[in-house]
Amino acid sequence: METHEFDVVVIGAGIVGATVGAQLADGRRVALVEAEEVAGYHTTSRSAAVWLQNYGPADAQALTRASRDFFMAPPAGFSEARLMSPRGAMYLASAEQEPALRAMLADSVGLREIAVPDVARMVPALRPGFVVAAVIEDDAADLDVAALHQGFLALLRRRGGVLALRSRAGRITRAAGSWEVEVTGGDVFRAPVVVNAAGAWGDEVARLAGAAPLGLTPMRRTACIIDPGPWTVKDWPMMHDMGDDWYCRPEARTKMLVSPADETPTTPHDVQPEEIDVAIGIDNMQRALDIKVTRVERSWAGLRTFTPDRGLAIGFDPRADGFFWCVGQGGYGIQTAPAAGKLVADLVAGRDPGALSSILGKVDPARFSA
Repeated sequence: METHEFDVVVIGAGIVGATVGAQLADGRRVALVEAEEVAGYHTTSRSAAVWLQNYGPADAQALTRASRDFFMAPPAGFSEARLMSPRGAMYLASAEQEPALRAMLADSVGLREIAVPDVARMVPALRPGFVVAAVIEDDAADLDVAALHQGFLALLRRRGGVLALRSRAGRITRAAGSWEVEVTGGDVFRAPVVVNAAGAWGDEVARLAGAAPLGLTPMRRTACIIDPGPWTVKDWPMMHDMGDDWYCRPEARTKMLVSPADETPTTPHDVQPEEIDVAIGIDNMQRALDIKVTRVERSWAGLRTFTPDRGLAIGFDPRADGFFWCVGQGGYGIQTAPAAGKLVADLVAGRDPGALSSILGKVDPARFSA
């Protein structure tokens, strides 16, 4: 059992913790502590992320747009893989969904309406009569989650940061101006600042530290892989139903990822897919697309965690000195990661975050203090 001294201890090594840790390690001694045997086990490694600038609340959209330059041109040596690959995102509306689509179009950036015959040409499996209106986001893109996550973990190490796996926080106390985080095995990581990037476990970490929980809600999201044969789908756009009943996108050139877009409240745990959710997602997708599904090749589920108002929570706790929140990413954690990590580093250092100052009120965890 040893005590290790750092400037910042980050709890949680998913995409958020990895990004925050790497950014903070530029000039600081940083420890990234993770309860599991691998980083990003519960959410990041199960994410099929895309870059969608019109997705989520205003704070998530601002962070998404601010992250684009990083995805397009990461620092030299960050990753050998391409982080961002163009993939249009199409939103489809039936007759009863058309008003919602019109409202979305009016309050968007980079969306354009696309004629139904053009939708059918792009997606020949479209069932006649299902869609009455559609819009497309041409600048949307697939994101390489694994390359992004591993790139930030490697950057953390190059900057002298420490990744401590199998190190679940069991006791978090503050004394003499520093936090002491005791982890599995008894080692203690001590630092003036603790960053809570524990995702679905964020409120549990707060309770350990004596901070008031925010009211985070983990939600199950299900996905599966199917064979869409005989259709050739590699150039199809990602497709969303405006009723938020399903979405799908090409996967590995010849396969299709399908999700029921479920958000089932649950507890923080190693969540598994429910067969009924897989079946619902496929059935809803088949109402729009003439794709025969003979078997599901793989299915999985992950956790998406939201604050009570579904906005992000980024900032120092108003009552627990030196306790910093970076949670509530919901389904936006991957596409906002580069900008969110930089924002955290700026706020911890007391620097002006520039253009992102405009969202500080929206993401301030103090809004839940009442």
